[in-house]
Amino acid sequence: MPHRKLFAAALLVCAIACGKSKSSTTDTSAVASTKTSADTATLRPMSALLNLSSSAFGANTPIPPKYTCEGANVSPPLAWSGAPSKAKSFALIVEDPDAPDPAKPTRVVTHWVAYNIPGTTSVLAENASKSGMPTGSAQGLNEGSKPVYMGPCPPIGSHRYFFKLYALDTVLTGLKNPKKADLQQAMQTHVVDSTQLIGTYQKTKK
Repeated sequence: MPHRKLFAAALLVCAIACGKSKSSTTDTSAVASTKTSADTATLRPMSALLNLSSSAFGANTPIPPKYTCEGANVSPPLAWSGAPSKAKSFALIVEDPDAPDPAKPTRVVTHWVAYNIPGTTSVLAENASKSGMPTGSAQGLNEGSKPVYMGPCPPIGSHRYFFKLYALDTVLTGLKNPKKADLQQAMQTHVVDSTQLIGTYQKTKK
């Protein structure tokens, strides 16, 4: 009899332990899934059908020198598709999160800020930043406090350049020469979809 009681007790302890283990695994999975969904929603809050591309470079490939400080320093051609029907305007932010050294990044450098690009627009021609944005568009301040595109000019190594496009359900008002943070604050509750194109660049000259 004592042996049977000990055996039954052992089975009970094992069942409890296994139950806790299973519950713990499920909880962890749920948390991970929630975090992933939240992260994705931050970038693509709606359908994720919006797609941004450039005829000058592909995703995660080098940006030609023409569009950098080692060349003409003009904005590259951009095109997008899949915008939601409720998009009234687009905003564009280009930034480098690898400054100054991609091995030890300490800051994010803003290269271009543009907004109120008409919702009917799907293309920005090469050098649009200087030669003329679509009617109604405006440009904010880059890292050098100038309302224009500033091409890649990394001091060390190969940097990534994020071209972030946001579809908004409104045309923004009350902005005057905004910095990136000002634009982000203004469009915070108006993003209906977003996407990004990443290009890279490393200086050819020392």
